[in-house]
Amino acid sequence: MKPIKTDIVVVGSGPGGAAAAFYAADKGKKVILVERDKRLGGVCLNRGCIPSKTLLHATQLIKEAKESSFRGISFASPTIHLEKMREWKESILEKLGQGLKGGAAQRGVEVLNGRGYFEDSTTLRVETSQGQQLVHYDQAIIAVGSLPALPSAFDLGNPRVMTSTEALELEDIPENLLVVGGGYIGMELGTVYSVLGSKVVLVEAMKSLLTGADPDLVRPVAKYAQENFKEVRLNTKVLKMATNGKQIKVTFESEGGKKIDEFYDRVLVSVGRVPNTEDLGLENTKVRKDDKGFVKVNSSQQTDDPHIYAIGDVAGGALLAHKAAKEARIAVEVMTGEDSAFENIIIPAVVFTDPEVAWCGLTEAEAKQKNMDIKVVRFPWGASGRALTLDRTDGSTKLIIDPETERILGVGIVGHGAGELIGEGVLAVEMGATVQDLAECVHPHPTLSETLMESAEVFYGHSTHMYTHGRSGLVVVRRYPFRRYRVPEFFLMNPVPTEGVPISP
Repeated sequence: MKPIKTDIVVVGSGPGGAAAAFYAADKGKKVILVERDKRLGGVCLNRGCIPSKTLLHATQLIKEAKESSFRGISFASPTIHLEKMREWKESILEKLGQGLKGGAAQRGVEVLNGRGYFEDSTTLRVETSQGQQLVHYDQAIIAVGSLPALPSAFDLGNPRVMTSTEALELEDIPENLLVVGGGYIGMELGTVYSVLGSKVVLVEAMKSLLTGADPDLVRPVAKYAQENFKEVRLNTKVLKMATNGKQIKVTFESEGGKKIDEFYDRVLVSVGRVPNTEDLGLENTKVRKDDKGFVKVNSSQQTDDPHIYAIGDVAGGALLAHKAAKEARIAVEVMTGEDSAFENIIIPAVVFTDPEVAWCGLTEAEAKQKNMDIKVVRFPWGASGRALTLDRTDGSTKLIIDPETERILGVGIVGHGAGELIGEGVLAVEMGATVQDLAECVHPHPTLSETLMESAEVFYGHSTHMYTHGRSGLVVVRRYPFRRYRVPEFFLMNPVPTEGVPISP
């Protein structure tokens, strides 16, 4: 095949790769997008974010139907057709994949399906079904993502030992399922299989679930798991696994050193992810990797090779799709001569458990580690009218505040739909909003979003739905002479009367 030349080649079409390719094309660059799978979208669309959320939604319906009898609505026990559920899930993935394919065509992005391999710093070999295609480029973006970690002690070559990839295929509903790892993947998929009918035992080597999240946010999730899983074991290690007929024999070691053997129909190993940097030809370039295999980059997503950038999971840090998409824009902007860097950017985290957990900015745990002086205010969802109508009072909203400037440094939410609510927290932290800014923003009633406003009001001691024992008498309320953001021109031309708070453009 005749070699081809392009301005930019992007290797990998996940949330980072697709965003990079499309943005570069929108900025007038000739772009080639390389993807080894038949369908665009990478891990997130095909084996991660999207399929897991489809199954979480389906099982949430089962759970809600089961719990609705006390509302005066009763349903028969659900009949689960796994084949039809898989077809429904696949239809969503295909629709999204076709959307990406159409987006590439509209922008003139050429898609090459095949495995990419770097011959040198300016040449990529793509192994397609039609043969090998050489691509000469000016600049490249590595966006090949990550894959589930499977320690050698657990890699039996037995399909009954699954990673998240196999678990999302939903081949069957095992009667007894062991989930190894209490992170977000283990908790989400453990929830799915538990609702479908599996007796789920979850083991975590650490002393708590969802390590990294603040303990108060994790507490309602841990309670749900303890009530709905067969068992949750913390401070427990899996020493080894072995095939035993149609089951997997697992040897555990508990905190006290006691060892036990148990048998499971299937085992889900969810102990983290590793970068997809093997067999990529990076040794033929100047790109360097760290001791865990992640590509080393600077704040502009540049590797040690001036022709090559890296974004997303393969570049390390938080392994989140939206972080990859942001890094994609930064890389393209730097490539096209703009001043851009991944610095002081607020990246939210969401765990789609039941209830959901979400946070952004500074966490309490981080503040404690750094010995920072902060003020934390919380609004319990038991005082939220909307939470009561949803029968979801198991949530809470909290703000992490700088006591001197009253600036909001972080937001944490646990509860139904927390992932949808955290966007307001990101905006508040990113824009440098104060507690007063948030308290004075009128929120619609009745909504869960009100819990953010009422959290701010708790700080001043006058939340309508939460009595704070005269807190307002102890707080100095600072009134700022103007807001720090620019007021839209429309409002300057059509001013709204204000009392005592002048507005400056």
